[in-house]
Amino acid sequence: MATGSGGPAAAKIVWNERQKRFETEDKQAYLQYELRNGGKLMDIVHTFVPSSKRGLGLASHLAVAAFNHAQSNSLSVIPTCSYISETFVPRNPSWKSVLYSEDLKSSI
Repeated sequence: MATGSGGPAAAKIVWNERQKRFETEDKQAYLQYELRNGGKLMDIVHTFVPSSKRGLGLASHLAVAAFNHAQSNSLSVIPTCSYISETFVPRNPSWKSVLYSEDLKSSI
């Protein structure tokens, strides 16, 4: 679980397996993913935080929940979502080890 200063109310993130989402309890902010390669790859396709909740670190909390889930379940992450690839991973380089590497497949 993520630790640190959660601010006044640390966000509780819920895994919605049926809808392939990690979301806040109120379901307003979420991270959407698709499973690929027989369920071995978690392709994070979209992260959404409504304007009323931006600036609270919710996108990062959602991403940490997804990456923790992927790591715990031996999944590799494909960072299709621009927030994940351009903001979250560069700010949290320790998660690079969970990313899918094309080097594992023969590249043509």
